[in-house]
Amino acid sequence: MSIRTDIASKPVVHYAVSDWHTNNHLLSSNAEKLRDNSHNTRQESSQLRNVTYNRTAWDMHDNTTRLQNRIDDIETWLQTLEKTRNDVIEETEKLKKDLDLAERALEAKALPLDVASECKTLRDGRRGIDVKDDLANAEVSKEIDVIEDIKDALQAKVTSALEQICLLQEARQQLDLDLRDKNEAKKIDTYAHDLSINSPDICYQPNSTRTPKGSTTPQTWEDFSRYNKDRADAEMRSSQRLREAIHSTVAQTDNDLEAQRQATEFAIRKSIHEMKSAKKELEWQKKNTEEEIAMQERNIREQEQAIKDKENPLKLAMTRLENRTYRPNVELCRDNAQYGLVNEVHEIQDSIKALEKKLQDAHNSRDASEKQLYRINQDLELKNNSLDLDNKCMQVRQKLTTGPVTQTMNNLSTFKTDRELYTAQRSLLA
Repeated sequence: MSIRTDIASKPVVHYAVSDWHTNNHLLSSNAEKLRDNSHNTRQESSQLRNVTYNRTAWDMHDNTTRLQNRIDDIETWLQTLEKTRNDVIEETEKLKKDLDLAERALEAKALPLDVASECKTLRDGRRGIDVKDDLANAEVSKEIDVIEDIKDALQAKVTSALEQICLLQEARQQLDLDLRDKNEAKKIDTYAHDLSINSPDICYQPNSTRTPKGSTTPQTWEDFSRYNKDRADAEMRSSQRLREAIHSTVAQTDNDLEAQRQATEFAIRKSIHEMKSAKKELEWQKKNTEEEIAMQERNIREQEQAIKDKENPLKLAMTRLENRTYRPNVELCRDNAQYGLVNEVHEIQDSIKALEKKLQDAHNSRDASEKQLYRINQDLELKNNSLDLDNKCMQVRQKLTTGPVTQTMNNLSTFKTDRELYTAQRSLLA
């Protein structure tokens, strides 16, 4: 490179031809490289736009599908839990009805208990020898024990039913809470599912990818609902078994009570029969004793008359003997007449003694018979009292012969108002 120096003008830099060619080549090369880079960038940008668009579109579709699947899962559990909840409500109502049955059966035992207690009180009114521990007394006492045992059994079922109703209500409350949460979650997920890129209420959210406090896993979520369902099913099974036990207990207690009622009434009827037989025997003995006393009194009068009849013959014989003592001198002879009169006096006196002894025996016999008659009359009074008490027992027990008490009380459920129910109960117990 040469430099010309011109004093009159400004100096100009001159380049070599090679530099000029080199510069042109560099400019062309750089332009081509930049165009290539720009083309590549455009191609990559287009590809990236397509990839990100497809990825975003797929992710939106995939998550919309996932939301729909989640909504379907929630809906499935909602239907399952709703059905279980309805079953729990239905089972609770059934158990309440059976609880009412058990309570009415328990209340119905008040009448048999009152009747049995009244029978025991009546029979405790027996007196004297009739206060005995007979079969009727044992059966009445057993009937009271049976009724008390029945009341204990029914009360246990009532208590169990009340506890089971509480458990069913707890299970229902848990289902209600689960259903409420699932309905809320379904509402939120349905709203999220229905959102689109054109929705007006979408916006940027701060820290939207955070994990919320209290988050659970899908398995925990499903296990929670399954536990609620399984618990409700278990409580319903327990309730069904309890209802069967209530029906069985009510039926069995009615049978036991009816069997004991028949046994008690058989024993009382047997006691009445025995008492009537004893009364008839005593009445027969009374009749014969009264007849015997009457005959003995007639015998006493005859005996007294016989003794009285001996007075004049004795007086006659004694007078004859006394007069003959006044015979003079040798005429005072102990002749056959004398011996005969003496023997006559002795015979009459012996006869009087014998008659008096028999009279005393007759008096003793009559007195003993009168005492026995008094005892018979006293015992008859006891028997009449006992018989009257047993008959009253049977009259009282007629309240129990209107059919099985529980069944009769069950019929009261057909009355629509409390007033009608009260009137029917009063009529039943009257």
